Amino acid sequence: MDEGCDRRLLTAPHARGRALGEGERALGEGGRGGLLAGLLRTARPRQWVKNVLVVAAPAAAGRLLSWHAAGQLALVFGLFTVCAAAVYLVNDARDADADRAHPVKRHRPVAAGQVPVPLAYGLGGVLAASGPALALRLSTPAVAALLAAYVALQLAYCVRLKHVLVVDLAVVSTGFLMRAGAGGLALGIPLSRWFLITTGFGALFMVAAKRYSEAVQMGGDAGATRALLTAYTAGYLRFVWQLAAGAAVLGYCLWALEGDGHAYAGVLPWRQLSVVAFVLAVLRYAVFADRGAAGEPEKVVLGDRALAVIGVVWAVMYGLAVARW
Repeated sequence: MDEGCDRRLLTAPHARGRALGEGERALGEGGRGGLLAGLLRTARPRQWVKNVLVVAAPAAAGRLLSWHAAGQLALVFGLFTVCAAAVYLVNDARDADADRAHPVKRHRPVAAGQVPVPLAYGLGGVLAASGPALALRLSTPAVAALLAAYVALQLAYCVRLKHVLVVDLAVVSTGFLMRAGAGGLALGIPLSRWFLITTGFGALFMVAAKRYSEAVQMGGDAGATRALLTAYTAGYLRFVWQLAAGAAVLGYCLWALEGDGHAYAGVLPWRQLSVVAFVLAVLRYAVFADRGAAGEPEKVVLGDRALAVIGVVWAVMYGLAVARW
């Protein structure tokens, strides 16, 4: 023991010197730019594509083509980005110690020391308060309340709910549903039950497929990525995403076929025909889910050409339905 203590006493100064040298080198190489780059990376720019969902309700209602709508939706997109960045900062600060032991997550800016933990907590708190406050001033009280609920729910997820079976899937799915509903609240558009059902189950489909893919890719070491993956079986997660996909398709079909007095006002029943494209899109995404390759939904959505083409066809059909062309 004495020998071990002597060794630690001898090596500690060298370790401290090496750490200081690395810190000075990081400051010299990155300086302020390194810190700002680290903060930007922590805000997860690649995840911002999720916030495009704020246009879902206005698009479904045909309320996009006005400067007021465009301005409000851009504002809500920005506010959701601010709130999501706040959650990511707090999450990474809280998980910094655990992330340092992870082969991939140790490269996150907070875990790597590029962004100090106190700064991540502080900035996260400021952004979390700023989002709802700005919404109250610049948008509507309903949007402000939604953003406050989103931040509270996501922080609760970071602290506790991500460790509760099934609830973790529901919370993440609810985050997508909140995004989809925010645009409607900003413009005073009533949210139909079919819109909420389709969006909610569509979100659960993608979330469960993501978890399933992570479980398949990590195999027996799934707990190294998400602690709860060891509690889920791959068969259960497959059941959840298949159930959610079926419910989303059923909800969309009922939504599209529901009579509103204008169903056949155009040349063709475009809204009903859009069911075909919607089902094909779900089936195409399910191919990646079944392979265990849907671990990064944004890559699947943006990277698969066939899915992109189907998405464009669906958007055109639905747009024609809204325009009653």
